[in-house]
Amino acid sequence: MSAGKKLSVLMVGTGEYTTGYVGGTAADSDKGAGVVALTMFDLRRRNKVERIGMCGVNGKKFPGIRAHMQRMIGDVYSNMNLECETFPNDDTADPEAYKTAISTFEAGNVAIIFTPDDTHYAIAAEAISRGMHVMITKPIVQTLSDHRRLCQLAKEKGVLVAVEVHKRLDPFYADARDRAREGLGSFQYMYSYMSQPKHQLDTFKSWAGKSSDISYYLNSHHVDWSEWVLHGIARPIRVTGTGSTGVAKAKGMDTEDSITLTVQWENLVDGRGMGCAVYTSSWVAPKADVHSQQRFFYMGSKGEINVDQAHRGCTVAQDGKSFASVNPLFMKYTPTNGEFSGQNSYGVRSFELFLDACRDINEGRATPDKYNDGSLATVHTTTQGTAILEAGRKSLDAGGQPMDILYEGEDGLEPVDIRPHVF
Repeated sequence: MSAGKKLSVLMVGTGEYTTGYVGGTAADSDKGAGVVALTMFDLRRRNKVERIGMCGVNGKKFPGIRAHMQRMIGDVYSNMNLECETFPNDDTADPEAYKTAISTFEAGNVAIIFTPDDTHYAIAAEAISRGMHVMITKPIVQTLSDHRRLCQLAKEKGVLVAVEVHKRLDPFYADARDRAREGLGSFQYMYSYMSQPKHQLDTFKSWAGKSSDISYYLNSHHVDWSEWVLHGIARPIRVTGTGSTGVAKAKGMDTEDSITLTVQWENLVDGRGMGCAVYTSSWVAPKADVHSQQRFFYMGSKGEINVDQAHRGCTVAQDGKSFASVNPLFMKYTPTNGEFSGQNSYGVRSFELFLDACRDINEGRATPDKYNDGSLATVHTTTQGTAILEAGRKSLDAGGQPMDILYEGEDGLEPVDIRPHVF
């Protein structure tokens, strides 16, 4: 890809987060207009993106998706060009359509992957091998071994690979991270909770309990925040998983309703003391004033902090709609003078900052390793999070047996293996 050329972007995945289209209609969530496609169309409007492609498995969905995007984006915002190449053809279903789609893009272009968790590795590896920069929704992959392989592929091809974890750009979470590192002392305790209403089981019925679970889907947010906060000063060494069941199984879905991961973190400073984190996620919550409850409590040896991401002090009551606590810091869908004006929302900035980094790499102003400083959640700085999530799944499958995360050396930060704990 030549220097100075605008980026071309391939979106892999056509579901809720990409388009807002679920089950033939707008998603019953806070993302009915989607996030990824809307952001890419706006970046093209602002001359940062050129060609846009979208790849799914079932091309027969695309007529409905185009009509949905016209209704939710084209008819709402002025000056928004929705032109988008789609793969496979409208009359075709092809689970490997991503290979064809990727082959039509050049090295230096960008792939954004929002697909079921168990497909991330194969799609990302294909795109990296093509020389594309890659952003993958959390969890980046489901196993530590796949994560380490992606690290090697990214290094060999000299491309930027990162996880889309937009909570890092939430100003509340970002400030809490800096306060924790700068003034709260060594890690002692953390509790986090994140949920979505039980109708999400229907939204995700194609993969829930088949190829992934609620911990990979939601605990991944606060696990990533912990890894970001504690990078270089603590490391996870043991994980125990417990689950709640009943609601999903009554729907014929063999999966947990809620999952709690209890993680022991070893502090690498201040006498190598131990800290404990408890991460809980659920997709059987009742429908409430927010789509997703999101909160945490963090305590260090010198202070503590509470964050309730779901309630920002802004509530909306409107005829014909449910009372809602809204968070325009994530996505501002309401237009200003007819145009999309959510550019400062962290849901948008997460993608724009990644694309800006890709452009700087393509034009020789930066190298991929520049972003291993925490400014992006790169593949090279997120292995601990993958190890925690995999260890949690292994613990659940082993009836709650704790799993140890192993490292090379007393001060190693890169996990190398996961093994059952021996008492």
